[in-house]
Amino acid sequence: MIDEPSHSVRKVDPADSDPADSNDSDVSRSWGAREATASPVCSYNEWDPLEEVIVGVADGACVPPWHPAVEATLDPCKQTWFRTRAGQPFPEEVVSAARHELDGFIVLLEDLGITVRRPRAQDQLRPYATPSWRSTGLYDAMPRDVLLVVGEEIIECPLAWRSRHYGTSGFRPLLREYFRGGARWSSAPKPELCDELYDREAIGDDVEASDRYVTTELEPTFDAADFIRCGRDIFTQRSHVTNRFGIEWLRCHLGPDYRIHILEFDDEHPMHIDATFMPIAPGKLIINPERVVEVPSMFRDWEVAPAPDPVIPLSHPLYMTSRWVNMNIFMLGPQLAVVEAEEHPMADLLTSWGIEVIRCPFRHFNSIGGSFHCATLDVRRRGELLSYF
Repeated sequence: MIDEPSHSVRKVDPADSDPADSNDSDVSRSWGAREATASPVCSYNEWDPLEEVIVGVADGACVPPWHPAVEATLDPCKQTWFRTRAGQPFPEEVVSAARHELDGFIVLLEDLGITVRRPRAQDQLRPYATPSWRSTGLYDAMPRDVLLVVGEEIIECPLAWRSRHYGTSGFRPLLREYFRGGARWSSAPKPELCDELYDREAIGDDVEASDRYVTTELEPTFDAADFIRCGRDIFTQRSHVTNRFGIEWLRCHLGPDYRIHILEFDDEHPMHIDATFMPIAPGKLIINPERVVEVPSMFRDWEVAPAPDPVIPLSHPLYMTSRWVNMNIFMLGPQLAVVEAEEHPMADLLTSWGIEVIRCPFRHFNSIGGSFHCATLDVRRRGELLSYF
C-alpha cells in the first residue's frame, strides 16, 4: 500500500551504554519488517508506514479564556478577537466546516487501510476549578498537542494552558484500551498552574529574546507538539508552553535510549515546533525560512529545503496559528504525504523529492489552530527504533 525506500541508518542497540555516541557504522534498514511486539502502540518517527492513528474532533471547540499564557502566543492583531470571544464557542460555521473536512480526511485514511480512532468530545463550556483558579475548556481537536507517543509508550503531557488542564480526558477510553492491550501509559506530573508559573512581564514587543517565555521553571510543562521524533533523536524547543523543566523531565523519563536536542529559533510567539522544523522522511528536512536561522550541524548530510511561501489568503481567518501552517503536513509513509488541497507549492516541493502527495481540503480546520499533523496522533507505524545520525 505504501512504498518504503531504503535509507542508510543505524539500528539502536538497547544495551548501548553511551547514547551520545552516534559514530557507529551504518546498517541498511529492512523496510517493511516490523519488530514483533504485543503493544498496540508503536511509533518512533514522523514517517514510517502508518497503521493506526487518532484523529481529533472539532465538536464543541471553544475559544480559551483570556490568560497571559494565551496572550503570549498570539499576534497582537488577534488579541482583540480573543478578548471579545474568550470562553465562548468558536463560530459554528467554522466548526461545522472543520468537522466536514475531518470526515473527508478520515475517509481518505480508511480507504488506504489505516485504522482511525476518535476521542469522545467533551463539554468545553462546563467550568472547572482548582483551589487557585477557575476555567473552561478548549477542544479535543488536536491530539498531537496533548499526547506524546515514543515507541510503545503513550504519555499524557503536563499542559501549560489552564483551558487544557483536562485536555486528555476525551482520550482516556483509548488510553485505557491501549494500556490493556500492552502499551505503556504514562502521565507527566500534573501541573498546578498557579500564578507563579507565569511571568506576565515576558509579554510584549520590547521583551528580550532570552526572557521571552511566559512559563517559568516552577514546575514541568510541555506540549507534545513541541517535540519532533527522529528515532533515537528527539528535537524540541523552549516555548511559551514548554519549559526546560518539562524537557528535562521527559529526558529523564525516556532514559538512555533517546537523545533530546533543544533547538533555538527566531520566533516571536513560540508554541509548537511542527510549523518551524519538520523532518518528513529519512534524509529530508523542511524548515521555516523566517524562523530557522541555522540548521543543526547533525543535518549536514540531509536534504534541507525552506518551506515555500504559504498560499492561504491573508483574509482567511486563522485564530490560533500563522499561515506557516502549510508546513503542518502528515506523512503516511516515507514516500506518501497528505497536504492541504490548495497548498500547491508545498505539494510541488514534496513531489520534487519523489514523495507522492494526496491533497485534502483542510482550510477551515486550519482556522481553529492547526492542520494534519496537529489533528492526528500516529499510534502505530510499521518500523523500529533506529538512529538517523
